[in-house]
Amino acid sequence: MSAQNSIDYYNFSSTSVFPFGFMKLLFDFFPLILFFGAYKFYDIYLATLVAMAASLAQVVFVRIRHGKFETTHVVTLFVILIFGGMTLLFRDDMFIKWKPTIVNWIFAVIVLGSQFIGKQTVLERLLGGQMQMPAAIWKKVNVSWGLFFFVSGLLNVYVAFYFRPHLDEQLRTDFWVNFKVFGLLGLTLAFSIIQMMLVARYITTKPPES
Repeated sequence: MSAQNSIDYYNFSSTSVFPFGFMKLLFDFFPLILFFGAYKFYDIYLATLVAMAASLAQVVFVRIRHGKFETTHVVTLFVILIFGGMTLLFRDDMFIKWKPTIVNWIFAVIVLGSQFIGKQTVLERLLGGQMQMPAAIWKKVNVSWGLFFFVSGLLNVYVAFYFRPHLDEQLRTDFWVNFKVFGLLGLTLAFSIIQMMLVARYITTKPPES
Protein backbone atom coordinates (compact mmCIF):
# COMPACT_ATOMS: atom_id res chain seq x y z
CA MET A 1 0.00 0.00 0.00
CA SER A 2 -2.61 -0.03 -1.54
CA ALA A 3 1.23 -2.20 -2.91
CA GLN A 4 1.59 0.87 -4.20
CA ASN A 5 2.21 0.01 -4.22
CA SER A 6 5.41 2.29 -4.36
CA ILE A 7 9.26 2.14 -5.33
CA ASP A 8 5.69 4.24 -6.46
CA TYR A 9 3.57 3.16 -4.09
CA TYR A 10 6.08 4.44 -1.64
CA ASN A 11 8.22 7.59 -1.75
CA PHE A 12 9.81 9.53 1.10
CA SER A 13 10.21 13.26 1.44
CA SER A 14 11.69 15.37 4.20
CA THR A 15 8.17 16.23 5.37
CA SER A 16 6.54 12.87 4.75
CA VAL A 17 5.16 10.23 7.03
CA PHE A 18 7.39 7.25 6.29
CA PRO A 19 7.18 6.37 3.50
CA PHE A 20 4.90 8.97 1.87
CA GLY A 21 3.33 12.34 2.55
CA PHE A 22 -0.40 12.68 3.19
CA MET A 23 -1.20 14.43 -0.09
CA LYS A 24 0.78 11.89 -2.05
CA LEU A 25 -1.03 9.16 -0.18
CA LEU A 26 -4.38 10.57 -1.27
CA PHE A 27 -3.20 10.90 -4.86
CA ASP A 28 -1.76 7.38 -4.98
CA PHE A 29 -4.95 5.90 -3.58
CA PHE A 30 -7.55 8.00 -5.37
CA PRO A 31 -8.35 5.19 -7.88
CA LEU A 32 -9.04 2.98 -4.85
CA ILE A 33 -11.27 5.64 -3.31
CA LEU A 34 -13.24 5.97 -6.56
CA PHE A 35 -13.46 2.16 -6.77
CA PHE A 36 -14.99 2.08 -3.30
CA GLY A 37 -17.52 4.80 -4.09
CA ALA A 38 -18.62 3.18 -7.36
CA TYR A 39 -18.98 -0.19 -5.65
CA LYS A 40 -21.13 1.22 -2.86
CA PHE A 41 -23.44 3.00 -5.29
CA TYR A 42 -23.52 0.39 -8.05
CA ASP A 43 -21.61 -2.91 -8.31
CA ILE A 44 -18.19 -4.52 -8.64
CA TYR A 45 -18.14 -4.28 -12.42
CA LEU A 46 -18.73 -0.54 -12.64
CA ALA A 47 -16.28 -0.10 -9.77
CA THR A 48 -13.68 -2.05 -11.74
CA LEU A 49 -14.21 0.11 -14.82
CA VAL A 50 -13.94 3.28 -12.73
CA ALA A 51 -10.71 2.07 -11.14
CA MET A 52 -9.23 1.26 -14.56
CA ALA A 53 -10.10 4.72 -15.89
CA ALA A 54 -8.81 6.43 -12.73
CA SER A 55 -5.49 4.54 -12.86
CA LEU A 56 -5.02 5.51 -16.49
CA ALA A 57 -5.80 9.16 -15.69
CA GLN A 58 -3.35 9.02 -12.80
CA VAL A 59 -0.49 7.81 -15.00
CA VAL A 60 -1.25 10.37 -17.72
CA PHE A 61 -1.48 13.21 -15.18
CA VAL A 62 1.91 12.37 -13.62
CA ARG A 63 3.48 12.12 -17.07
CA ILE A 64 2.14 15.53 -18.12
CA ARG A 65 2.84 17.21 -14.78
CA HIS A 66 6.31 15.81 -14.09
CA GLY A 67 7.50 14.67 -17.51
CA LYS A 68 8.03 11.07 -16.40
CA PHE A 69 6.19 7.95 -15.32
CA GLU A 70 6.09 6.72 -11.75
CA THR A 71 6.93 3.04 -11.50
CA THR A 72 4.28 2.09 -9.00
CA HIS A 73 1.48 3.79 -10.94
CA VAL A 74 2.56 2.08 -14.16
CA VAL A 75 2.77 -1.35 -12.52
CA THR A 76 -0.65 -0.88 -10.92
CA LEU A 77 -2.16 0.30 -14.22
CA PHE A 78 -0.72 -2.66 -16.11
CA VAL A 79 -2.12 -5.16 -13.61
CA ILE A 80 -5.54 -3.55 -13.30
CA LEU A 81 -5.97 -3.32 -17.06
CA ILE A 82 -5.30 -7.04 -17.37
CA PHE A 83 -7.24 -8.31 -14.37
CA GLY A 84 -9.93 -5.64 -14.60
CA GLY A 85 -10.33 -6.35 -18.29
CA MET A 86 -10.81 -10.07 -17.59
CA THR A 87 -13.30 -9.21 -14.84
CA LEU A 88 -15.42 -7.24 -17.29
CA LEU A 89 -14.97 -9.66 -20.18
CA PHE A 90 -15.93 -12.79 -18.24
CA ARG A 91 -18.21 -11.04 -15.71
CA ASP A 92 -16.27 -12.74 -12.93
CA ASP A 93 -14.99 -10.72 -9.98
CA MET A 94 -12.41 -13.39 -9.14
CA PHE A 95 -9.93 -11.60 -11.41
CA ILE A 96 -10.20 -8.16 -9.80
CA LYS A 97 -9.91 -9.79 -6.37
CA TRP A 98 -6.48 -11.10 -7.39
CA LYS A 99 -5.26 -7.65 -8.44
CA PRO A 100 -4.04 -6.38 -5.01
CA THR A 101 -2.14 -9.61 -4.47
CA ILE A 102 -0.42 -9.48 -7.85
CA VAL A 103 0.57 -5.82 -7.38
CA ASN A 104 1.93 -6.43 -3.88
CA TRP A 105 3.87 -9.50 -4.97
CA ILE A 106 5.42 -7.63 -7.91
CA PHE A 107 6.60 -4.96 -5.47
CA ALA A 108 7.87 -7.67 -3.11
CA VAL A 109 9.95 -9.23 -5.88
CA ILE A 110 11.39 -5.86 -6.92
CA VAL A 111 12.20 -4.77 -3.37
CA LEU A 112 13.62 -8.08 -2.14
CA GLY A 113 15.45 -8.66 -5.42
CA SER A 114 17.29 -5.38 -4.96
CA GLN A 115 18.98 -6.88 -1.90
CA PHE A 116 21.10 -8.93 -4.30
CA ILE A 117 21.36 -6.67 -7.36
CA GLY A 118 23.50 -3.54 -7.39
CA LYS A 119 25.21 -1.72 -4.56
CA GLN A 120 22.05 -0.14 -3.17
CA THR A 121 18.56 -1.39 -2.41
CA VAL A 122 15.53 0.05 -4.19
CA LEU A 123 14.57 2.16 -1.19
CA GLU A 124 18.07 3.56 -0.79
CA ARG A 125 18.21 4.47 -4.49
CA LEU A 126 14.85 6.22 -4.19
CA LEU A 127 15.43 7.98 -0.92
CA GLY A 128 19.18 8.17 -0.41
CA GLY A 129 19.27 11.62 -1.97
CA GLN A 130 16.98 12.94 0.76
CA MET A 131 18.24 11.16 3.85
CA GLN A 132 21.20 9.10 4.94
CA MET A 133 21.30 5.90 6.96
CA PRO A 134 23.89 3.16 7.42
CA ALA A 135 23.82 0.60 4.62
CA ALA A 136 22.86 -2.16 7.06
CA ILE A 137 19.78 -0.19 8.15
CA TRP A 138 18.73 0.44 4.53
CA LYS A 139 18.90 -3.31 3.95
CA LYS A 140 16.78 -4.04 7.00
CA VAL A 141 14.18 -1.47 5.97
CA ASN A 142 14.18 -2.86 2.45
CA VAL A 143 13.64 -6.43 3.66
CA SER A 144 10.88 -5.27 6.00
CA TRP A 145 8.96 -3.61 3.16
CA GLY A 146 9.51 -6.54 0.83
CA LEU A 147 8.07 -8.92 3.42
CA PHE A 148 5.23 -6.50 4.12
CA PHE A 149 4.23 -6.51 0.45
CA PHE A 150 4.39 -10.30 0.37
CA VAL A 151 2.26 -10.73 3.50
CA SER A 152 -0.23 -8.12 2.27
CA GLY A 153 -0.67 -10.20 -0.87
CA LEU A 154 -1.30 -13.32 1.19
CA LEU A 155 -3.84 -11.51 3.38
CA ASN A 156 -5.72 -10.36 0.30
CA VAL A 157 -5.93 -13.95 -1.00
CA TYR A 158 -7.23 -15.17 2.34
CA VAL A 159 -9.89 -12.48 2.67
CA ALA A 160 -10.96 -12.69 -0.97
CA PHE A 161 -11.24 -16.45 -1.29
CA TYR A 162 -11.06 -18.26 2.07
CA PHE A 163 -12.53 -16.01 4.76
CA ARG A 164 -15.93 -17.25 5.98
CA PRO A 165 -16.72 -19.39 2.91
CA HIS A 166 -20.18 -20.22 4.30
CA LEU A 167 -21.37 -16.62 3.88
CA ASP A 168 -23.39 -15.37 0.92
CA GLU A 169 -21.13 -14.45 -1.99
CA GLN A 170 -22.31 -10.83 -1.98
CA LEU A 171 -21.51 -10.47 1.72
CA ARG A 172 -18.05 -11.92 1.15
CA THR A 173 -17.44 -9.45 -1.69
CA ASP A 174 -18.64 -6.59 0.51
CA PHE A 175 -16.19 -7.64 3.21
CA TRP A 176 -13.34 -7.93 0.69
CA VAL A 177 -13.98 -4.43 -0.70
CA ASN A 178 -13.93 -2.99 2.83
CA PHE A 179 -10.73 -4.88 3.60
CA LYS A 180 -9.12 -3.75 0.34
CA VAL A 181 -9.92 -0.10 1.01
CA PHE A 182 -9.63 0.22 4.78
CA GLY A 183 -7.74 -2.87 5.89
CA LEU A 184 -4.79 -2.77 3.50
CA LEU A 185 -4.56 1.02 3.64
CA GLY A 186 -4.66 0.99 7.45
CA LEU A 187 -2.01 -1.71 7.60
CA THR A 188 0.22 0.29 5.26
CA LEU A 189 -0.08 3.44 7.35
CA ALA A 190 0.53 1.56 10.60
CA PHE A 191 3.54 -0.24 9.17
CA SER A 192 4.93 3.06 7.83
CA ILE A 193 4.69 4.71 11.23
CA ILE A 194 6.28 1.75 13.01
CA GLN A 195 9.15 1.70 10.49
CA MET A 196 9.71 5.42 10.94
CA MET A 197 9.85 5.06 14.72
CA LEU A 198 12.34 2.19 14.49
CA VAL A 199 14.80 3.90 12.13
CA ALA A 200 14.38 7.56 13.13
CA ARG A 201 17.54 7.57 15.26
CA TYR A 202 19.63 6.42 12.30
CA ILE A 203 18.43 9.07 9.85
CA THR A 204 20.58 12.01 8.86
CA THR A 205 18.78 14.47 6.60
CA LYS A 206 20.92 15.87 3.80
CA PRO A 207 21.10 19.67 3.79
CA PRO A 208 19.64 21.33 0.68
CA GLU A 209 22.16 22.17 -2.01
CA SER A 210 22.91 25.87 -2.37
